[in-house]
Amino acid sequence: MARWHSCNILQIASDANCLWQFDAKGGSFALNRELRAALDEPLPPRLTAKSWRSLWQPQLNVAWLPPENVFLCVIELPKSSFEETFAMVELQLEKLSPMPVAQIVWTIHVLSCHGGSPRQNEAETGAKAEAATSAETKAEDLQTVVVVIAERSVVEEFLGKLEGRGYLADRLEVPMLDQLEATPATEDGLSRQPAAPKLHEGGSEAAADVWIYPVALAGQSAALVAWWCGGALRNLSFVVVPPGDGRANNLKAQLAQLAWAGELEGWLTVPPGNWHLVADPVNAAEWENTLREGLSEPVQVTPPLPPAELAAHTARRAASSGSRATLLPVEFPARYHQQFVDHLWLRGLVTIGVLYAIGVAIYFCATGFLAIQTHKVEQAVADRSGNYTKALQLKAEYDVLKERQELKYAALDCWKIVAEQLPSNITLQRFSFADGKKLSLSGTAAPDQVNTLFNFNTAMQKVTANGRPMFNAQGGETVNPRQTPNAVTWSFSLQLQDAKGTP
Repeated sequence: MARWHSCNILQIASDANCLWQFDAKGGSFALNRELRAALDEPLPPRLTAKSWRSLWQPQLNVAWLPPENVFLCVIELPKSSFEETFAMVELQLEKLSPMPVAQIVWTIHVLSCHGGSPRQNEAETGAKAEAATSAETKAEDLQTVVVVIAERSVVEEFLGKLEGRGYLADRLEVPMLDQLEATPATEDGLSRQPAAPKLHEGGSEAAADVWIYPVALAGQSAALVAWWCGGALRNLSFVVVPPGDGRANNLKAQLAQLAWAGELEGWLTVPPGNWHLVADPVNAAEWENTLREGLSEPVQVTPPLPPAELAAHTARRAASSGSRATLLPVEFPARYHQQFVDHLWLRGLVTIGVLYAIGVAIYFCATGFLAIQTHKVEQAVADRSGNYTKALQLKAEYDVLKERQELKYAALDCWKIVAEQLPSNITLQRFSFADGKKLSLSGTAAPDQVNTLFNFNTAMQKVTANGRPMFNAQGGETVNPRQTPNAVTWSFSLQLQDAKGTP
């Protein structure tokens, strides 16, 4: 049970679908919700369908098989493990089944209590012989086993109806077994099983207990009759009571036939005397009168388990049974599991596709947004490009004017320096200031003034302005005197320090 997270119990009634959902809590199941829907209405997938969450929160889907589709048989076997008990029942299945073994599905349920000193029937004797046990086996060494048999075709048809409602069952259960486990009970509710049999004054055993559970078999009024003798369950049989005035006599005849059959088979060793009716108030009013009229004996009425509580019993039993024998044909769980795996793969691929589509949509949205932003920036650049170009043009014109002004002042400074440094006996014929960085001087001098020319050149190279040399000593050309008949012509050039060229 610990591995289950939740359990769903589905009952297909004559008028509606009833679904109970239980949550596993504290080693048991607590009712979470109860749903009642029309027969043709699909069940909510969020409650019954399995998804990714089922991988770490397992969900058990159980369906109640209608009582008209099952056959119940009671046998006694030596106490042993479930697997050994199952094998013993399988050995005598041909004797127990009312149909060919190849056409049925079956399971067993071991009652939790056994008492008394039973008398074995033929099937029990065969099982015990095969298990190599003694015919005088003590009662405490025996266990009561209820064999549940259903026709395979009927079960497959029922599973088809469940699939049509969107319900894939993991197990098929019979709720009558849980009602049977809950009763018989004493009137004060303190005991769930009959006490050890009391003896009459003559030494014979007390009368057997007969428990009647009204059910609806394919729309007919019927009941499951449980025969307890010696504190142990001996037989389970269905009786069908047709409508009409002869209900009481018909019911009496069927119960009498069951009692005769029990005496012949050996499981009814004492006469039935204690009659119990387990029914809700509606059925109790009808069946109690019929039983009292037909049997002429008192009938004790016991309320049955409420449907939700009965479903909780089924959930606990189904969860504790695990993967043991079930009425569900083996091919159906395999197909359901494959459908579940395929569904997970499909959902995974769809999820990946959706995420990919969302990613692509986000990418295109981001690209479109960035394109809009880029267009806005380009538009802003285009709007401002004219002003920017005009600003660059104005800046260039300003730089040109500023440079021209600087060159003008540089030329004036050079003219001033030349005027200050030029010796009086030397004639300056040409003054040239080119490219804003080269000062060229030329003129004439007396033949004996050649040294004065060199001194003039040196003086010009050493001129400073604002504490820095005016001219570059490494640049320019030195004095180049040339002798003529009457005088000496000279020329040299100087390069301004850090001078800027014209644009």
